[in-house]
Amino acid sequence: MKTINLLDKNSNVAILLAGIIALIIGVGVARFVFTSLLPPMLENYLTISFAGVLASINYVGYLAGSIFAVFIKDINTKVKFFRFGMFLCFITTLMLGITTSDTIWIISRILAGFGAAMALVVGSAIVMNKLNIQNKTKAMGIHFSGIGFSILVTDLIVRIVFYFNGTWQLSWIVLAIFAFIMSFYSMYILSYDNEVKQNSVKHHIDKSLFSPFVIILIMAYFCEGVGMVVQGTFLPDIINSLEGLEGFGSFTWTLVGLAGIPSCIIWMMLAHKYGSVNIIILAMFLQVIGIMISALTNNIYLNLFSGILYGGTFIGLVALFMNLGGKLAGNNPVMLMGALTTAYGIGQVAAPLYSVALIEHFKSYDYTLYVTAFIVFGGIVLLIFTKILKLKGE
Repeated sequence: MKTINLLDKNSNVAILLAGIIALIIGVGVARFVFTSLLPPMLENYLTISFAGVLASINYVGYLAGSIFAVFIKDINTKVKFFRFGMFLCFITTLMLGITTSDTIWIISRILAGFGAAMALVVGSAIVMNKLNIQNKTKAMGIHFSGIGFSILVTDLIVRIVFYFNGTWQLSWIVLAIFAFIMSFYSMYILSYDNEVKQNSVKHHIDKSLFSPFVIILIMAYFCEGVGMVVQGTFLPDIINSLEGLEGFGSFTWTLVGLAGIPSCIIWMMLAHKYGSVNIIILAMFLQVIGIMISALTNNIYLNLFSGILYGGTFIGLVALFMNLGGKLAGNNPVMLMGALTTAYGIGQVAAPLYSVALIEHFKSYDYTLYVTAFIVFGGIVLLIFTKILKLKGE
Protein backbone atom coordinates (compact mmCIF):
# COMPACT_ATOMS: atom_id res chain seq x y z
CA MET A 1 0.00 0.00 0.00
CA LYS A 2 1.36 3.39 -1.05
CA THR A 3 2.02 5.74 1.86
CA ILE A 4 0.81 9.33 1.60
CA ASN A 5 3.38 12.01 2.37
CA LEU A 6 1.48 15.17 3.32
CA LEU A 7 4.67 17.21 2.95
CA ASP A 8 5.18 16.14 -0.68
CA LYS A 9 4.37 19.15 -2.89
CA ASN A 10 3.41 16.82 -5.75
CA SER A 11 1.08 14.54 -3.76
CA ASN A 12 -2.52 14.97 -4.95
CA VAL A 13 -3.79 14.39 -1.39
CA ALA A 14 -1.45 17.09 -0.02
CA ILE A 15 -2.46 19.50 -2.82
CA LEU A 16 -6.19 18.99 -2.10
CA LEU A 17 -5.63 19.33 1.67
CA ALA A 18 -3.62 22.54 1.18
CA GLY A 19 -6.39 23.87 -1.10
CA ILE A 20 -9.11 23.10 1.44
CA ILE A 21 -7.06 24.77 4.24
CA ALA A 22 -6.64 27.83 1.98
CA LEU A 23 -10.43 27.95 1.56
CA ILE A 24 -10.95 27.63 5.33
CA ILE A 25 -8.69 30.67 5.80
CA GLY A 26 -9.81 32.73 2.79
CA VAL A 27 -13.52 31.96 2.71
CA GLY A 28 -14.08 30.98 6.36
CA VAL A 29 -11.87 33.34 8.37
CA ALA A 30 -11.84 36.31 5.96
CA ARG A 31 -15.53 36.16 4.94
CA PHE A 32 -18.07 33.78 6.45
CA VAL A 33 -17.12 33.76 10.13
CA PHE A 34 -18.35 37.38 10.18
CA THR A 35 -21.83 35.82 9.92
CA SER A 36 -21.15 33.50 12.91
CA LEU A 37 -20.02 36.47 15.01
CA LEU A 38 -22.76 38.86 13.86
CA PRO A 39 -25.28 38.18 16.70
CA PRO A 40 -22.79 38.89 19.56
CA MET A 41 -21.32 41.89 17.67
CA LEU A 42 -24.83 43.33 17.19
CA GLU A 43 -25.37 43.11 20.97
CA ASN A 44 -22.66 45.55 22.03
CA TYR A 45 -20.86 47.07 19.04
CA LEU A 46 -22.33 46.92 15.54
CA THR A 47 -25.57 48.45 14.28
CA ILE A 48 -27.44 46.47 11.65
CA SER A 49 -26.78 49.21 9.06
CA PHE A 50 -23.01 49.24 9.71
CA ALA A 51 -23.00 45.42 9.57
CA GLY A 52 -24.63 45.66 6.13
CA VAL A 53 -22.03 48.20 4.97
CA LEU A 54 -19.18 45.96 6.22
CA ALA A 55 -20.68 42.94 4.43
CA SER A 56 -21.11 44.92 1.21
CA ILE A 57 -17.56 46.32 1.15
CA ASN A 58 -16.13 42.88 1.94
CA TYR A 59 -17.77 41.77 -1.33
CA VAL A 60 -16.39 44.89 -3.09
CA GLY A 61 -12.89 43.70 -2.11
CA TYR A 62 -13.73 40.16 -3.21
CA LEU A 63 -15.15 41.39 -6.54
CA ALA A 64 -12.04 43.52 -7.21
CA GLY A 65 -9.78 40.58 -6.31
CA SER A 66 -11.76 38.13 -8.47
CA ILE A 67 -11.60 40.35 -11.56
CA PHE A 68 -7.90 41.05 -10.91
CA ALA A 69 -7.25 37.31 -10.53
CA VAL A 70 -8.77 36.50 -13.91
CA PHE A 71 -6.00 38.49 -15.61
CA ILE A 72 -3.02 36.96 -13.73
CA LYS A 73 -1.72 34.66 -16.45
CA ASP A 74 1.67 33.57 -15.05
CA ILE A 75 1.50 30.70 -12.52
CA ASN A 76 4.56 32.00 -10.64
CA THR A 77 2.85 35.38 -10.19
CA LYS A 78 -0.26 33.53 -9.00
CA VAL A 79 1.79 31.88 -6.24
CA LYS A 80 3.05 35.31 -5.07
CA PHE A 81 -0.47 36.81 -4.97
CA PHE A 82 -1.82 33.69 -3.24
CA ARG A 83 0.74 34.19 -0.44
CA PHE A 84 -0.11 37.90 -0.27
CA GLY A 85 -3.79 36.94 0.06
CA MET A 86 -3.03 34.55 2.92
CA PHE A 87 -1.19 37.38 4.73
CA LEU A 88 -4.12 39.77 4.18
CA CYS A 89 -6.59 37.22 5.60
CA PHE A 90 -4.49 36.96 8.77
CA ILE A 91 -3.74 40.65 9.38
CA THR A 92 -7.25 41.95 8.60
CA THR A 93 -8.80 39.37 10.96
CA LEU A 94 -6.40 40.36 13.75
CA MET A 95 -7.40 44.02 13.30
CA LEU A 96 -11.06 43.21 14.08
CA GLY A 97 -9.99 41.70 17.41
CA ILE A 98 -7.78 44.55 18.63
CA THR A 99 -9.59 47.71 17.52
CA THR A 100 -13.13 49.10 17.29
CA SER A 101 -12.23 51.95 14.92
CA ASP A 102 -14.90 52.12 12.21
CA THR A 103 -12.31 53.26 9.65
CA ILE A 104 -9.95 50.36 10.37
CA TRP A 105 -12.87 47.91 10.24
CA ILE A 106 -13.94 49.26 6.82
CA ILE A 107 -10.39 49.04 5.42
CA SER A 108 -9.92 45.58 6.97
CA ARG A 109 -13.13 44.19 5.45
CA ILE A 110 -12.25 45.48 1.95
CA LEU A 111 -8.73 44.00 2.14
CA ALA A 112 -10.10 40.75 3.64
CA GLY A 113 -12.37 40.45 0.59
CA PHE A 114 -9.37 40.89 -1.73
CA GLY A 115 -7.43 38.30 0.30
CA ALA A 116 -10.38 35.91 0.08
CA ALA A 117 -10.37 36.20 -3.72
CA MET A 118 -6.65 35.40 -3.79
CA ALA A 119 -7.30 32.31 -1.64
CA LEU A 120 -10.37 31.11 -3.56
CA VAL A 121 -9.84 32.17 -7.19
CA VAL A 122 -6.01 32.17 -7.39
CA GLY A 123 -5.56 29.31 -4.89
CA SER A 124 -8.01 27.13 -6.83
CA ALA A 125 -6.16 27.86 -10.09
CA ILE A 126 -2.88 26.71 -8.47
CA VAL A 127 -4.58 23.55 -7.14
CA MET A 128 -5.98 22.84 -10.62
CA ASN A 129 -2.54 23.40 -12.18
CA LYS A 130 -0.66 21.20 -9.69
CA LEU A 131 -3.05 18.23 -9.57
CA ASN A 132 -1.64 15.26 -11.43
CA ILE A 133 -4.87 13.40 -11.97
CA GLN A 134 -7.04 12.31 -14.91
CA ASN A 135 -10.44 13.51 -13.69
CA LYS A 136 -9.77 17.06 -12.48
CA THR A 137 -13.50 17.94 -12.37
CA LYS A 138 -14.15 15.36 -9.64
CA ALA A 139 -11.00 16.44 -7.77
CA MET A 140 -12.10 20.10 -7.92
CA GLY A 141 -15.47 19.02 -6.48
CA ILE A 142 -13.51 17.70 -3.47
CA HIS A 143 -11.51 20.96 -3.37
CA PHE A 144 -14.64 23.13 -3.30
CA SER A 145 -16.06 21.08 -0.42
CA GLY A 146 -13.57 23.28 1.45
CA ILE A 147 -16.15 26.10 1.31
CA GLY A 148 -18.50 23.97 3.45
CA PHE A 149 -15.58 23.06 5.73
CA SER A 150 -14.68 26.77 5.96
CA ILE A 151 -18.08 27.57 7.50
CA LEU A 152 -18.01 24.52 9.77
CA VAL A 153 -14.43 24.87 11.09
CA THR A 154 -14.59 28.63 11.75
CA ASP A 155 -18.01 28.27 13.39
CA LEU A 156 -16.61 25.53 15.69
CA ILE A 157 -13.65 27.78 16.65
CA VAL A 158 -16.10 30.55 17.62
CA ARG A 159 -18.20 28.06 19.62
CA ILE A 160 -15.11 26.86 21.53
CA VAL A 161 -14.08 30.45 22.36
CA PHE A 162 -17.58 31.25 23.69
CA TYR A 163 -17.75 27.94 25.57
CA PHE A 164 -14.77 29.18 27.63
CA ASN A 165 -16.58 32.51 28.25
CA GLY A 166 -14.65 34.32 25.51
CA THR A 167 -15.87 37.41 23.62
CA TRP A 168 -16.27 38.17 19.93
CA GLN A 169 -13.02 40.22 20.15
CA LEU A 170 -11.12 37.17 21.46
CA SER A 171 -12.74 35.05 18.72
CA TRP A 172 -11.23 37.30 16.03
CA ILE A 173 -7.78 37.05 17.66
CA VAL A 174 -7.98 33.23 17.96
CA LEU A 175 -9.15 32.99 14.32
CA ALA A 176 -6.22 35.21 13.23
CA ILE A 177 -3.72 32.97 15.07
CA PHE A 178 -5.36 29.88 13.51
CA ALA A 179 -5.12 31.46 10.03
CA PHE A 180 -1.48 32.45 10.59
CA ILE A 181 -0.38 28.95 11.64
CA MET A 182 -2.40 26.99 9.05
CA SER A 183 -1.45 29.27 6.14
CA PHE A 184 2.16 28.04 6.21
CA TYR A 185 1.10 24.55 5.11
CA SER A 186 -0.96 25.86 2.19
CA MET A 187 1.76 28.29 1.11
CA TYR A 188 4.38 25.51 1.24
CA ILE A 189 2.41 22.88 -0.71
CA LEU A 190 0.84 25.28 -3.23
CA SER A 191 4.17 26.42 -4.63
CA TYR A 192 6.81 25.17 -7.05
CA ASP A 193 10.44 24.24 -6.35
CA ASN A 194 11.52 25.67 -9.70
CA GLU A 195 10.06 28.57 -11.66
CA VAL A 196 7.46 27.22 -14.09
CA LYS A 197 8.05 28.18 -17.73
CA GLN A 198 4.81 29.03 -19.50
CA ASN A 199 3.94 30.12 -22.99
CA SER A 200 2.40 33.56 -22.95
CA VAL A 201 -1.29 33.32 -23.84
CA LYS A 202 -3.01 36.27 -25.49
CA HIS A 203 -6.74 36.54 -24.81
CA HIS A 204 -8.77 38.32 -27.45
CA ILE A 205 -12.21 39.76 -26.79
CA ASP A 206 -14.54 37.50 -28.73
CA LYS A 207 -17.88 39.30 -29.04
CA SER A 208 -19.52 36.25 -30.61
CA LEU A 209 -19.13 34.54 -27.22
CA PHE A 210 -21.85 36.78 -25.76
CA SER A 211 -24.82 35.07 -27.39
CA PRO A 212 -28.39 35.69 -26.10
CA PHE A 213 -28.06 32.53 -23.98
CA VAL A 214 -24.79 33.71 -22.39
CA ILE A 215 -26.24 37.17 -21.62
CA ILE A 216 -29.22 35.51 -19.88
CA LEU A 217 -26.83 33.20 -18.01
CA ILE A 218 -24.88 36.26 -16.77
CA MET A 219 -28.15 37.95 -15.64
CA ALA A 220 -29.25 34.79 -13.82
CA TYR A 221 -25.87 34.61 -12.05
CA PHE A 222 -26.36 38.21 -10.88
CA CYS A 223 -29.70 37.08 -9.35
CA GLU A 224 -27.88 34.21 -7.63
CA GLY A 225 -25.28 36.64 -6.27
CA VAL A 226 -28.13 38.48 -4.54
CA GLY A 227 -29.65 35.21 -3.30
CA MET A 228 -26.37 34.00 -1.84
CA VAL A 229 -25.55 37.08 0.26
CA VAL A 230 -28.64 37.80 2.34
CA GLN A 231 -28.62 34.48 4.20
CA GLY A 232 -24.82 34.39 3.95
CA THR A 233 -24.66 37.62 5.98
CA PHE A 234 -27.70 37.57 8.25
CA LEU A 235 -28.94 33.96 8.63
CA PRO A 236 -28.05 33.42 12.35
CA ASP A 237 -29.61 36.78 13.25
CA ILE A 238 -32.68 36.04 11.06
CA ILE A 239 -33.25 32.79 13.00
CA ASN A 240 -32.57 34.41 16.40
CA SER A 241 -35.11 37.16 15.61
CA LEU A 242 -37.95 34.64 15.17
CA GLU A 243 -40.23 34.05 18.17
CA GLY A 244 -39.19 30.94 20.11
CA LEU A 245 -35.99 30.43 18.06
CA GLU A 246 -33.67 32.73 20.03
CA GLY A 247 -30.24 31.05 20.26
CA PHE A 248 -30.85 28.63 17.35
CA GLY A 249 -29.10 30.90 14.81
CA SER A 250 -25.61 29.51 15.39
CA PHE A 251 -26.82 25.89 15.12
CA THR A 252 -28.53 26.71 11.80
CA TRP A 253 -25.24 28.18 10.55
CA THR A 254 -23.43 24.95 11.52
CA LEU A 255 -25.94 23.04 9.37
CA VAL A 256 -25.14 25.39 6.45
CA GLY A 257 -21.50 24.26 6.63
CA LEU A 258 -22.38 20.57 6.93
CA ALA A 259 -24.77 20.72 3.96
CA GLY A 260 -22.20 22.61 1.90
CA ILE A 261 -19.44 19.98 2.18
CA PRO A 262 -20.89 17.34 -0.23
CA SER A 263 -23.03 19.75 -2.28
CA CYS A 264 -20.57 20.52 -5.12
CA ILE A 265 -19.91 16.86 -5.88
CA ILE A 266 -23.64 15.99 -5.82
CA TRP A 267 -24.75 18.94 -8.02
CA MET A 268 -21.95 18.36 -10.56
CA MET A 269 -22.93 14.69 -10.87
CA LEU A 270 -26.58 15.68 -11.42
CA ALA A 271 -25.58 18.31 -14.01
CA HIS A 272 -23.55 15.71 -15.91
CA LYS A 273 -26.60 13.43 -16.03
CA TYR A 274 -29.51 15.88 -16.52
CA GLY A 275 -27.91 19.00 -18.04
CA SER A 276 -26.48 22.09 -16.35
CA VAL A 277 -29.39 24.48 -16.98
CA ASN A 278 -32.01 22.05 -15.65
CA ILE A 279 -30.00 21.48 -12.47
CA ILE A 280 -29.26 25.21 -11.98
CA ILE A 281 -33.04 25.87 -12.18
CA LEU A 282 -33.68 23.11 -9.61
CA ALA A 283 -30.97 24.36 -7.21
CA MET A 284 -32.17 27.99 -7.45
CA PHE A 285 -35.78 26.87 -6.84
CA LEU A 286 -34.71 25.03 -3.67
CA GLN A 287 -32.83 28.16 -2.62
CA VAL A 288 -36.00 30.28 -3.05
CA ILE A 289 -37.89 27.86 -0.78
CA GLY A 290 -35.07 28.13 1.81
CA ILE A 291 -35.18 31.95 1.70
CA MET A 292 -38.99 32.08 2.09
CA ILE A 293 -39.20 29.67 5.05
CA SER A 294 -37.99 32.20 7.66
CA ALA A 295 -40.40 34.85 6.34
CA LEU A 296 -43.42 32.52 6.51
CA THR A 297 -42.97 30.44 9.68
CA ASN A 298 -41.11 30.21 12.98
CA ASN A 299 -41.31 26.39 12.97
CA ILE A 300 -37.94 25.24 14.31
CA TYR A 301 -37.55 22.22 12.03
CA LEU A 302 -38.42 24.14 8.86
CA ASN A 303 -36.00 26.94 9.78
CA LEU A 304 -33.19 24.48 10.47
CA PHE A 305 -34.07 22.95 7.08
CA SER A 306 -33.71 26.43 5.50
CA GLY A 307 -30.06 26.39 6.64
CA ILE A 308 -29.57 22.99 4.98
CA LEU A 309 -31.20 24.26 1.76
CA TYR A 310 -28.94 27.33 1.75
CA GLY A 311 -25.70 25.42 2.42
CA GLY A 312 -26.73 22.70 0.00
CA THR A 313 -27.33 25.10 -2.91
CA PHE A 314 -25.19 28.25 -2.86
CA ILE A 315 -21.75 26.55 -3.15
CA GLY A 316 -23.02 24.10 -5.75
CA LEU A 317 -24.53 26.93 -7.81
CA VAL A 318 -21.17 28.70 -8.07
CA ALA A 319 -19.62 25.46 -9.37
CA LEU A 320 -22.55 24.86 -11.79
CA PHE A 321 -22.50 28.36 -13.30
CA MET A 322 -18.70 28.52 -13.59
CA ASN A 323 -18.48 25.01 -15.05
CA LEU A 324 -21.12 25.83 -17.68
CA GLY A 325 -19.35 29.15 -18.40
CA GLY A 326 -16.05 27.31 -18.84
CA LYS A 327 -17.66 24.85 -21.30
CA LEU A 328 -19.24 27.66 -23.35
CA ALA A 329 -16.02 29.70 -23.43
CA GLY A 330 -13.86 26.84 -24.74
CA ASN A 331 -10.24 27.95 -25.14
CA ASN A 332 -10.89 31.57 -24.16
CA PRO A 333 -12.39 31.49 -20.65
CA VAL A 334 -11.04 34.80 -19.33
CA MET A 335 -13.69 37.19 -20.70
CA LEU A 336 -16.69 35.02 -19.90
CA MET A 337 -15.40 34.03 -16.44
CA GLY A 338 -14.70 37.72 -15.79
CA ALA A 339 -18.21 38.73 -16.91
CA LEU A 340 -19.87 36.01 -14.79
CA THR A 341 -17.77 36.86 -11.72
CA THR A 342 -18.51 40.58 -12.12
CA ALA A 343 -22.28 40.03 -12.38
CA TYR A 344 -22.28 37.75 -9.33
CA GLY A 345 -20.11 40.24 -7.43
CA ILE A 346 -22.40 43.20 -8.20
CA GLY A 347 -25.32 41.16 -6.81
CA GLN A 348 -23.29 40.40 -3.67
CA VAL A 349 -22.39 44.08 -3.15
CA ALA A 350 -25.96 45.36 -3.72
CA ALA A 351 -27.84 42.82 -1.58
CA PRO A 352 -26.62 43.82 1.94
CA LEU A 353 -27.33 47.51 1.16
CA TYR A 354 -30.99 47.07 0.16
CA SER A 355 -31.33 44.51 2.98
CA VAL A 356 -30.39 46.92 5.78
CA ALA A 357 -32.62 49.63 4.27
CA LEU A 358 -35.62 47.27 4.36
CA ILE A 359 -34.71 45.86 7.81
CA GLU A 360 -34.47 49.35 9.34
CA HIS A 361 -37.68 50.53 7.67
CA PHE A 362 -39.88 47.50 8.52
CA LYS A 363 -38.04 46.46 11.75
CA SER A 364 -38.09 42.87 10.46
CA TYR A 365 -36.23 40.63 8.02
CA ASP A 366 -39.43 39.54 6.25
CA TYR A 367 -39.44 42.08 3.40
CA THR A 368 -35.73 41.58 2.76
CA LEU A 369 -36.41 37.85 2.37
CA TYR A 370 -39.42 38.47 0.07
CA VAL A 371 -37.41 40.78 -2.23
CA THR A 372 -34.43 38.39 -2.29
CA ALA A 373 -36.62 35.37 -3.10
CA PHE A 374 -38.30 37.41 -5.87
CA ILE A 375 -34.92 38.32 -7.43
CA VAL A 376 -33.67 34.70 -7.35
CA PHE A 377 -37.00 33.57 -8.83
CA GLY A 378 -36.41 36.15 -11.60
CA GLY A 379 -33.18 34.31 -12.41
CA ILE A 380 -35.12 31.04 -12.65
CA VAL A 381 -37.66 32.63 -15.03
CA LEU A 382 -34.82 33.91 -17.25
CA LEU A 383 -33.32 30.41 -17.50
CA ILE A 384 -36.74 28.87 -18.23
CA PHE A 385 -37.05 31.38 -21.12
CA THR A 386 -33.86 29.93 -22.64
CA LYS A 387 -35.62 26.56 -22.66
CA ILE A 388 -38.87 27.92 -24.17
CA LEU A 389 -37.02 29.92 -26.83
CA LYS A 390 -34.68 26.95 -27.43
CA LEU A 391 -31.60 29.18 -27.12
CA LYS A 392 -28.40 27.26 -27.69
CA GLY A 393 -26.38 26.90 -24.53
CA GLU A 394 -25.36 23.36 -23.68
